[in-house]
Amino acid sequence: MRLIEQQMIDAIKGKRTLCKANTSVTYNHQTNSSGVYLHGNHIATVGVNYVEIFDGGYQSNTTKSRLNAIINGLCDGRMFGVFQKNYKWFIKDAVVNVEFENGYTLPRN
Repeated sequence: MRLIEQQMIDAIKGKRTLCKANTSVTYNHQTNSSGVYLHGNHIATVGVNYVEIFDGGYQSNTTKSRLNAIINGLCDGRMFGVFQKNYKWFIKDAVVNVEFENGYTLPRN
C-alpha cells in the first residue's frame, strides 16, 4: 500500500480531514461519514458500517488502487475488491463477481 493510501485510511479511521497531492478526505460530523476524493472526483463514502464506492468518472489504475486500499483497510479484503478484466471493471463480492456499479455498497469491519 502506498504511503498516501495509508494516510487516507488513517484519516478515515480518525474522522479527520486530509488533503494531500491528488487525494482528499473530508469528514462530515452530521452524517458521521467520510468522503474520499481523487482529483476532486468523489470515489467513496465511508460510514460507520458501510463503504460505498464510485469510479469518479474515471476507471483508472489510481482510482482502482485507492478503492482497493479502502476495501483492504476497512472491509474484508479477502472477500471484496475491485479488479479489471478485458478492460472492464468488476467488483468481487464474497464469491460473486459483478460488473462495477457506482454506489455499490460493501459492509465495513
